[in-house]
Amino acid sequence: MKIRLTSLLTFTQPYPLSRSEAVVEPIHQALSEKSLLPSEHLMDLGYVTAGHLVSSQENYEVELIGPVRSDPSWQTKHHPKFASSNFQIDWEKQVAICPRGHTSQTWSEKTDKKGQSVINIRFSQSNCGVCASRSRCTRAKTEPRGLTIHTQKEHTALQNRREVQNTPQFLKTYNQRAGIEGTISQGVRRSALRQSRYLGLAKTHLQHIFMAAGLNLCRLDAWLNGVPLATTRYSRFMTLKPKTS
Repeated sequence: MKIRLTSLLTFTQPYPLSRSEAVVEPIHQALSEKSLLPSEHLMDLGYVTAGHLVSSQENYEVELIGPVRSDPSWQTKHHPKFASSNFQIDWEKQVAICPRGHTSQTWSEKTDKKGQSVINIRFSQSNCGVCASRSRCTRAKTEPRGLTIHTQKEHTALQNRREVQNTPQFLKTYNQRAGIEGTISQGVRRSALRQSRYLGLAKTHLQHIFMAAGLNLCRLDAWLNGVPLATTRYSRFMTLKPKTS
């Protein structure tokens, strides 16, 4: 049986949240030590990276369910045919083939600013310099087109997720995460979740545990007494918007 876990754990675990993706590994490690690892973990956009898609599966057998960031390049926005996703990658020969059919000249593995392994690919000046599609492929005045991609497993995982994350089947699964947003909203309104009453991570963590237990009791009471679910709240500005039939 599959167990789906939402990212509620990101604020019930005592880890600093300087960067969202930094907490994924500690959370899975903590769950593993308690034998509470789920088979699927629903996370929002800020937590799902190419590296986590691979490492979560390999190290913990956990599948991350959540969207990844789209390619921010100007080619993707204005000339999608020349986006990096449309370059064919031959991993065995360590070459890339551009949409015009030209083969890359150099292939080098490096470490980026985040300490992650990436691959820098550059094409030849002789091909790029005279290419009729140059203005749609690169903004460099004289240099040829270059690519920076993840290593093979991460690159493949990232491209696969971008292809499926807008499909009805994926959205149906991911929509189950909507409940966590309601839980956070209820915690903020009823328990002042965004404020810590104590100093130190340990005491704050304990406070979050008591809040989560209290919310469970409130929901159980509402369910036993047949209290209907609240309707979606809209701001006063939104209520002025004319309704469309």
